Amino acid sequence: MASPLTSSTGLGSGLNITDIVSVLVKSDTAAKQAQITRQTANNTAYISGVGALRSALTTFTTAMSKLNDQASPSFNAYAATSASDSIVKATASNTAVAGTYNIEVKNLATSSKVASQAFAAGASTSIPEGDLVISQGGKDYTVKVGANATLQTVRDQINKELGGSGFSANIVTGEDGARLVLGSTTTGANTDISVSGLGLDIDGTKSMADNGAGYITAVAKDAVVLIDGLEVKSASNTVSDAISGIKLDLNGASATGVTTKVTVAANNDGLKTSIQAFVDAFNTLQKAVTSLTSTSKDEDGNTVLGSLTNDPTTRSLLGDVRGVLSEVGAGDRLTTLSQLGINTQRDGTLEFNSTKFTAAMNDKKLGGEVQDLFTGTGGIFERMNKAIEPYNSTDGSLATRKASLDKVAANLAEQQAALDRRTDSLTESLTKKYVALDTALGKMKAQADQITSIFEAINAQAKKS
Repeated sequence: MASPLTSSTGLGSGLNITDIVSVLVKSDTAAKQAQITRQTANNTAYISGVGALRSALTTFTTAMSKLNDQASPSFNAYAATSASDSIVKATASNTAVAGTYNIEVKNLATSSKVASQAFAAGASTSIPEGDLVISQGGKDYTVKVGANATLQTVRDQINKELGGSGFSANIVTGEDGARLVLGSTTTGANTDISVSGLGLDIDGTKSMADNGAGYITAVAKDAVVLIDGLEVKSASNTVSDAISGIKLDLNGASATGVTTKVTVAANNDGLKTSIQAFVDAFNTLQKAVTSLTSTSKDEDGNTVLGSLTNDPTTRSLLGDVRGVLSEVGAGDRLTTLSQLGINTQRDGTLEFNSTKFTAAMNDKKLGGEVQDLFTGTGGIFERMNKAIEPYNSTDGSLATRKASLDKVAANLAEQQAALDRRTDSLTESLTKKYVALDTALGKMKAQADQITSIFEAINAQAKKS
């Protein structure tokens, strides 16, 4: 900005040079300054509005992503509960069937853990150069051991090269020496680890106690579960195909003969909560857009426009988003939100009628189709994201708009800097001119005073004579 003038009064003329120069400078720059100020205010409001709109869209799409979490689906028609999650945790999918099941976990699935023979020299025991072959489940993994290797360096090499395959190695030192101990994340029968080569031979199907090297406690085992008395085996502690639509996570063995009840029932309350969460997320977006595009009155009765009022991009976005809500889905019986009691109100927000929702669940039995309506292929979430993506992506229209507005802001800043330079230059130039004029007037006044003094002296002399 231009530097302020220091107030000064001409000594020769008595005029306020500062005020005169200020008025002249303002008369020259006022129109351009008003234009820059107005355009800067409007551009800043647009930038703020675009930022707020993008933030609201991101919040909405994030809420949809949480509701569309594949690991924990929000629109399952059924919910499963276990009497003891520490024994078995049950999760129902949309294809489950209501019912109760008595679960007894006979044993959990275990992994193989084996140890080599003991080496009296400890972790520094020399290991010859060559190939170490580790086998599991019919697959061989070769570790090429170089020269000057020790038991410790072999351990480190196994962890580095085979850690990604689920293997882990360590050294355990006991009274009889150091042993290379191998474990695996793979569980189930017939996944016992065997090792051959370099004097580290281990048969994972034999006991270390009997053979010097082998399994430490037991061979790897499948999980064994009784479901309503029917035996089910599983290589892992997650059983997904024993009961249709139900996943069982086995967390502990049951006491002998003791069962844990798993109950599967309609998930109406869960569906209602998830649908309400969607409605709330959409209404938050709608209210944010309304605040950016609406008009209001200030305390003086003047009309105040929102930062994006009459903005064509925002109008287009709203039209696309609302269009998704009114589209007919591809379900068999549940195809519209209105069937679940969701309707659009006059202000654009959604209303969720719980009475109509309850009727849809209990009377019309539409619970099994809610998931497809929202998260299925071509569902509301997929279509909503497709509608929003062209606007809110990193190269979308709103990002392009923001970049354009930033350029305008930079240009206005340059215009303001140029105007400030002109103001400073004009102020300096006019001040010099008026100071020079004041100096000239001062000299003329001094000369006039001198002439007046001469005439006064002559008149005084004439009166004496």
